[in-house]
Amino acid sequence: MSHTFVTYIGAEPSKVWEALVQPEGTRRIFFDCVLQSELKPGSPFSYIGPGNDGPETLHVYGEIIEIEEGSKLTMLEHPGPSYYENHAELTSRIIYTLEQAGSCTKLTLINDQFSDNHPSEAKAAESWAIILSSLKTYVETGKSLDFGW
Repeated sequence: MSHTFVTYIGAEPSKVWEALVQPEGTRRIFFDCVLQSELKPGSPFSYIGPGNDGPETLHVYGEIIEIEEGSKLTMLEHPGPSYYENHAELTSRIIYTLEQAGSCTKLTLINDQFSDNHPSEAKAAESWAIILSSLKTYVETGKSLDFGW
């Protein structure tokens, strides 16, 4: 299965990019997690934050496949070990593409190439809707969404 989402954000692509890769933004849109990576092709990445294993829970990890700073990020991801015992066998690909659209950014997100029986595949659409809504709100207003959790 492949999930594709397109949203328009009232900001320049550079501002959206910063929110996706810098700690202040990732904390706001990825449930208080920070993206740790050199952001180079072949380098590892991880999203670390509060969770099942305490304040430094590894939520998602993997490898940067492709990066064009400010416009494209492709990652091969695994769910963190606190979620699934077979986490290393579970993978999917995530592609963020940012394009200028007038004074806005067109963000296209693709989440595909799920490994067989990946339990997160069924939840991906709902999860990405929350994350992308959070991203849009944060970039446009500087505020986080409160989902009541």
